[in-house]
Amino acid sequence: MGRRHCSFYLNCAFLFMCSIGWISLPPVNAALKQYQFDIQVKNVSRLCHAKPIVTVNGMFPGPTIYAREGDRVQINVTNYAQYNMSIHWHGLKQYRNGWADGPAYVTQCPIQTGQSYTYDFNVTGQRGTLWWHAHIFWLRATVYGAIVIMPKQGMAYPFPQPDFEFNLVLGEWWNDDVEEVVKQGNKLGLPPRMSDAHTINGKPGPLFPCSEKHTYAVEVEQGKKYLFRIINAALNDELFFAIAGHNMTVVEVDAVYTKPFSTDAILIAPGQTTNVLVHANKISSRYFMAARPFMDAPLPIDNKTATAILQYKGVPNNVLPSLPNLPAPNDTSFALSYSAKLRSLNSPQFPANVPLKVDRHLFYTIGLGMNPCPTCQNGTRLTASLNNITFIMPQIGLLQAHYFNLTGVFTTDFPDRPPTPFNYTGAPLTANLRTVRSTRPRLSRIAFNSTVELVLQDTNLLRVESHPIHLHGYNFFVVGTGIGNFDPKKDPAKYNLVDPPERNTIGVPTGGWTAIRFRADNPGVWFMHCHLELHTSWGLKTAFVVENGPGPDQTILPPPKDLPSC
Repeated sequence: MGRRHCSFYLNCAFLFMCSIGWISLPPVNAALKQYQFDIQVKNVSRLCHAKPIVTVNGMFPGPTIYAREGDRVQINVTNYAQYNMSIHWHGLKQYRNGWADGPAYVTQCPIQTGQSYTYDFNVTGQRGTLWWHAHIFWLRATVYGAIVIMPKQGMAYPFPQPDFEFNLVLGEWWNDDVEEVVKQGNKLGLPPRMSDAHTINGKPGPLFPCSEKHTYAVEVEQGKKYLFRIINAALNDELFFAIAGHNMTVVEVDAVYTKPFSTDAILIAPGQTTNVLVHANKISSRYFMAARPFMDAPLPIDNKTATAILQYKGVPNNVLPSLPNLPAPNDTSFALSYSAKLRSLNSPQFPANVPLKVDRHLFYTIGLGMNPCPTCQNGTRLTASLNNITFIMPQIGLLQAHYFNLTGVFTTDFPDRPPTPFNYTGAPLTANLRTVRSTRPRLSRIAFNSTVELVLQDTNLLRVESHPIHLHGYNFFVVGTGIGNFDPKKDPAKYNLVDPPERNTIGVPTGGWTAIRFRADNPGVWFMHCHLELHTSWGLKTAFVVENGPGPDQTILPPPKDLPSC
């Protein structure tokens, strides 16, 4: 692939999709953007292995959704694959419109083979980088793509205007069928086999076998500035990312502007996005962009490094790129110091409206566990929980049950705090590891427009580990974090209530805690879960039932006519 072709890869791909009818876009100033997503199985080769994978429109990764703040977006999804499908538009708030949120059996029944569903939503009060992905089984291993929301017409970025932009979507690759790998792990009651490679825009890079043509490259010109929209679509790995010889200026996380700061590497958890500015002002050469995992717990991981190439215009392809100095895989110090630098921009135009008064205090412990399983390899099955409750998925969408007042589908007695307090991050606890599995999902009911503080506490049940927690339907402010046990008497005094980072996904540190705050002004049923797919599938999830407000514009919208049935 020539350098000029690589340089304009994203734009060319976008125009190509439009030309063959995959994307139907109105003129630039129009408020309606329409897309067609065909869920198709396609044979793809990586690492000398070919296999059929589930894709959108035959693309891996899938097409980028382009919109502008204030647009209405309609995405018709037609399922031609053998699996049920649902797609989540990760980070879009979907005000009053949970029907478009996407998690299977939470806000909708899945789209069955041969059926279609149109996700119809408004992009309100958001601009920046988000992403979309399958939200059923482990299908997001290959079904994912970027969402780019431009500011309103006439609105500039609150940072130097870049000359060009690139999307970098980080992912994982398994040589074998991912769903079969997961089934085998579940049968044994153990974690499934880890991935065989990490990828950048679906390509592992030249450090892997058979990957010379599976290397993503961008061309830059001396002296110009570039905005890189970086997305971690990996299933189970937090990732470090760096560009050899170049610093990056962080200007946005999770589609919220930040106070800019310079760094030689970033840390990005599954589900998170980060926008960085890069100034192409170094010696004209070829430089590797690289991603590899961060893991500061004693766990086996796919520690291989994915690479892509940043190439200055005019430099021949035979120049050997240099590798960046990524932090060590277990560099907790870098992870904590990097996270501490993140601050909301909190300008008059983009204020940080942090709730200062809290109506509802929640304290959720995050833990692993083991439940009896006579057919499993060790007689037990690994599981996960919040407040020692392993979430049970229903057989109908929770939002439907709530909207239509269906009884017997879920309860709203999820505890505000763990039933039995203990030394959460003390010595590893390896006894009494059974979790509570109810016959119905247990949710938490939240009053409309109330302010919520949720403290997420990692525990040493089996082991401590970092957990990226994602809340659907909302952004939240990360007002505090620390290592060890949360101290309700001392730690709140250290909160940042002025310019804390505003996110939709936050990494709870290994053996530590994170406090978030949000205003419950979006009625509906909103999923909250660990974005490590392994832990989500083990039950590390719950949902909030946010009640309707008093006004007609504060209640859940009626369901669309084509909402899938179970």
